[in-house]
Amino acid sequence: MAKKLYSDAAAALDGLLFDGMTICAGGFGLCGIPDKLIDAVQASGVKNLTVASNNAGVQGVGLGKLLETRQIKKMISSYVGENKEFERQYLAGELELEFCPQGTLAERCRAAGAGIPGFYTKTGVGTVIAEGKEVKIFNGEEYILEEGIFADISIIKGWKADETGNLIFRKTARNFNQPMAGAGKVCIAEVEEIVPAGSLDPDCIHVPGVYINRMIVGAPYDKKIEFRTVREREAA
Repeated sequence: MAKKLYSDAAAALDGLLFDGMTICAGGFGLCGIPDKLIDAVQASGVKNLTVASNNAGVQGVGLGKLLETRQIKKMISSYVGENKEFERQYLAGELELEFCPQGTLAERCRAAGAGIPGFYTKTGVGTVIAEGKEVKIFNGEEYILEEGIFADISIIKGWKADETGNLIFRKTARNFNQPMAGAGKVCIAEVEEIVPAGSLDPDCIHVPGVYINRMIVGAPYDKKIEFRTVREREAA
């Protein structure tokens, strides 16, 4: 069995990064983002990236770091309002943006992992999302053709994995990580814990090890909060 566990993020990405590549990055906001792998991509200096991700984190955190260093040329995203630098670059014409509804984004990645080059969906019909896309009629209703996102690499964040790469996510950190795992030619996962092969319940595996090519242990993590909301103190 090929070695899957690497010493750190830089080692796990060694030989995979190049200018102009496409990366699928799991996570939703700051939940379940592959922090250590993103940091290693930033440190590598690779540029002109196309990144498929629900959003781009926040300024100075997650993919926001790659925006600040101008390493991302194009984002394929659903939600862009959280990161002001993302917004600024897009409005200034410095960043290409392909809007993609959340469900469509997840399915485009899942489809690629299943070897499906495209599918038809009603989502986006009659909006700017449909511009330039093939329209087909099914049962008297319009559907648009969406293409699978075939990435050079996928970077995802898991909770536990065994030595063969069978992987489990924790609660909402599952988000886009699962469908994106299969979309890349190579999938690199950072996890909080590696356990012996055979110790995970087979019925609880979210991503089979056949999809995971390389792994690192990223723990410990500093849990960041996008918006901290607290109750105002009552008057004394």
